[in-house]
Amino acid sequence: MALNVDSVRAKFPALRAGAGFINAAVDEVVFGASTTQLLRNLSYALRFAPGDEIVVSAIDHEANIAPWVDLAERQGLVLKWWKPAAGTDPRLLSGDLETLLSPSTRLVTCTHASNILGTITDVKAIAAAAHGVGALVCVDGVGYAPHRPIDVKALGVDFYAFSWYKAYGPHIAMLYASCRAQTHMKSLGHFFNPSVTLADKLGLSAASYEPCQGKHHVTIYGVASPASNLRVATVSFTVENWKPKDLVVAVEAETTYAIRWGAFYSNRLVRDTLGLDEQGVVRVSMAHYNTLDEVIGLIRALEMVIAKS
Repeated sequence: MALNVDSVRAKFPALRAGAGFINAAVDEVVFGASTTQLLRNLSYALRFAPGDEIVVSAIDHEANIAPWVDLAERQGLVLKWWKPAAGTDPRLLSGDLETLLSPSTRLVTCTHASNILGTITDVKAIAAAAHGVGALVCVDGVGYAPHRPIDVKALGVDFYAFSWYKAYGPHIAMLYASCRAQTHMKSLGHFFNPSVTLADKLGLSAASYEPCQGKHHVTIYGVASPASNLRVATVSFTVENWKPKDLVVAVEAETTYAIRWGAFYSNRLVRDTLGLDEQGVVRVSMAHYNTLDEVIGLIRALEMVIAKS
């Protein structure tokens, strides 16, 4: 059989699998190299008029900030920053968003789950508020996809992007654009870049744990609750009298645990909202394959290292 026929037959099952994973139609999804690239491409595909307004979350990963800042500059748009109150538990709330919306609002961007805080955003409420003034909604789902099922139709969003490798798939990403939203876009190509076939089923499950919760010398950022409707199992914290880098280095030198430090490309959140320096936070990223024993072991390892200081 001709190679081109084989490739087409391999490609469309992958699209169907990807679309089905988020309850989208096949013609509403596209694959790309990364979420960063897809959101950047989307920013070039959208066309607004000078003076139109866009609302951008200030606590997102930079992948869902920089393209919109550049879009505003290119097209002469009014950029409104959606900035939660500073503190250890900043949240993107629909009530706060409503104060930024106007008849001129064309786009609202936000995260579904913060890659620093683990906090889940009520995207459905945000989409409803934005649609109330006729605006489109673009959501970064990278921090959410490994932990919860995604239903873009139930959420009511216009654009949704995430990386498959974060959800235990191949190292590619996917962007959803609703049929309605596609009418606002100018195509950047005939179709899309070739992709590898995805498995028909990718399971998602997660348990949220709060390591170190209640320790007086530890500050945990985000929702102070393990409730599954409020956060995912991404936990960031700082420890009194410890630099995040030094703590991570010490833990990894004395144990088999792998944890990380920094701002994780959410510099605006870490610097402006959490009020931290360039070292950022210590982040523990858990998923469905981590056990309660591993979490308890990590807490003990942290206590051991801190006690030695």
